[in-house]
Amino acid sequence: MGAYIHYFILIPLFGFLICSVLPSKNERLISWLSFGIVGLHMHSALVFVIVWIIQGHPRLDLKELVFLRTSHYEFFIDLFFDKVTAVYLLVGSFLTFLITIYSRYYMHREVGYRRFFVTILFFYTGYNTIIFSGNLETLFIGWEVLGISSFLLIAFYRDRYLPVKNALKVFSIYRVGDVGLLLAMWASHHLFAANITFAKLANNELVNEHLQNHTWIGVFISSMILLTAASKSAQLPFSSWLPRAMEGPTPSSAIFYGSLSVHLGAFLLLRTAPFWQHQISVQIFIIVLGLFTSLVATGIARVQSSVKSQIAYSSISQIGLIFIEIALGFKDLALYHFAGNAFLRTYQLLASPSAVAYLIREQFYNFKPHKPTIEDSWPKKVEYSLYILCLKEWNLDFIMFRYFWSPLKWIGKLFDFINIRNVFFYFTPFFALGLLLLSLDAYISEDLEHYLPIPFALIGLIMVLKAFTERMSVRVSILMVMMNHFWIALAVSFNENFDYTETLVYLSGIVVSGAVGLVCMYWLKRHEANLNLDRFQGHSLQYPKIAGVFLLACLGLSGFPITPTFVGEDLIFSHVHEDQLFLAALIALSFIVDGLAIIRIYARIFLGPNVKSVYERAYRSS
Repeated sequence: MGAYIHYFILIPLFGFLICSVLPSKNERLISWLSFGIVGLHMHSALVFVIVWIIQGHPRLDLKELVFLRTSHYEFFIDLFFDKVTAVYLLVGSFLTFLITIYSRYYMHREVGYRRFFVTILFFYTGYNTIIFSGNLETLFIGWEVLGISSFLLIAFYRDRYLPVKNALKVFSIYRVGDVGLLLAMWASHHLFAANITFAKLANNELVNEHLQNHTWIGVFISSMILLTAASKSAQLPFSSWLPRAMEGPTPSSAIFYGSLSVHLGAFLLLRTAPFWQHQISVQIFIIVLGLFTSLVATGIARVQSSVKSQIAYSSISQIGLIFIEIALGFKDLALYHFAGNAFLRTYQLLASPSAVAYLIREQFYNFKPHKPTIEDSWPKKVEYSLYILCLKEWNLDFIMFRYFWSPLKWIGKLFDFINIRNVFFYFTPFFALGLLLLSLDAYISEDLEHYLPIPFALIGLIMVLKAFTERMSVRVSILMVMMNHFWIALAVSFNENFDYTETLVYLSGIVVSGAVGLVCMYWLKRHEANLNLDRFQGHSLQYPKIAGVFLLACLGLSGFPITPTFVGEDLIFSHVHEDQLFLAALIALSFIVDGLAIIRIYARIFLGPNVKSVYERAYRSS
């Protein structure tokens, strides 16, 4: 049966590629192709699971494809199937099929009709890649696909301000989760000295053997996994992004933020549970996190005036309980809970437009006074304080901005003096000095060599912070992002066993993607005189093809799995020693800001209201 697993990823991928080249005005052909592909996938999944159960529901582990193999490292695609995958597959295939039917009519005559179905099929490819993944590397591929498809669906109404702004907010949280996954992969490489699969992770003897003398590494890996799961499933302190994601069309809100995508944090915990389930401190932390998230989200949901926000926070609350169930070892209960919550939230979101219209009419004829609740029996100061806190969503948005994004922007603005000329006169000689030291590696003491990577990685971080806060020149921002990767490659090159072939794998995608991005900006600059990053300019309305090509270039620069850079990022981390935690943190932070800077460039140039007054202005919100 294992020979058929990869078809569950290839079927939606084939549909995505075909749908991308169909005529954009042929709604009937687009909808029928999407309907047929998702329907074929659902029926195939049902038959496969039935046969799998009849054969005794064995665990299937399949090593599919090796991308890169070196003397110390192997990057390969591994597929895995068990009851967790079966539940997520059946629930996901049925709900995606339902959303496809609903969207055929709901999205009728929308300007981005084809774009919507292409993105849904792209999302479904990433979803299946995640649930069938047999190792963290394969899961990371699907994780990246899900992140960018989420950004595109939230910003579906790309001529409006708030959808684009909220899409950037959500992507920034996703980027934190991406780096958490990268750090977990880095630490697991050092712990197991191999690319560990989930099938091997289920071997308690193997895990205990490696954790006996490396307890702190085990806690670190578990913490990074929990960080990734919490960001994807909107647990505290990341809960505020989920209602902001509702700016997209109702069908995408239902499939992403009500049912499938938002439950993938729970999937990650289920898949890695054999690793952290014997670490009592991690279990307690997951329980506390889930409990606080559930209580806070329940309170916020009860005071929301928007039906979509009510459903979003209710879903967050239930996922908090699912986290608790997983931590306590009730995995089967967690799977039932996931299926029930996914079906309920999908139904609520799809029915919400009709429900709102009904209630608006109903309140004029059948007004019912507010019923007493348990809070009415509390002291009024406590009741009113909780009400205000929940109404302000516990200031979660402000906390994230004040203590994370604001310091990054403040630090980035300290380097406003950096321009291309300063880079040429000051940073290029320092880079040349680094290359010289690298060539004299045999004559440098081990103690000095251990600390040499830090200043070079720090300069790379400065470059990407400058790119993140750049307001004027697009080309400067792109060049700073590219330079960041060169500084990181130089920093890690001082560690042993790092050869130039690996540098070529890492930087090849950066050079090609950066060159394509710069050519796009050069072409656009010839047609648009005022091209800066100070506001949203909405040029995708006039130049949709250039927007598409530049988006691909941005994805390549951010390490998306369309260039060798995706493999190179994991390869880079594999050379960072386990005692170089500060270096790993610098590189991880560089990758976070790198993705934000490059997607911000795309959003500022091509999304939002068009700068020209001759075009119709959309409302701020969808």
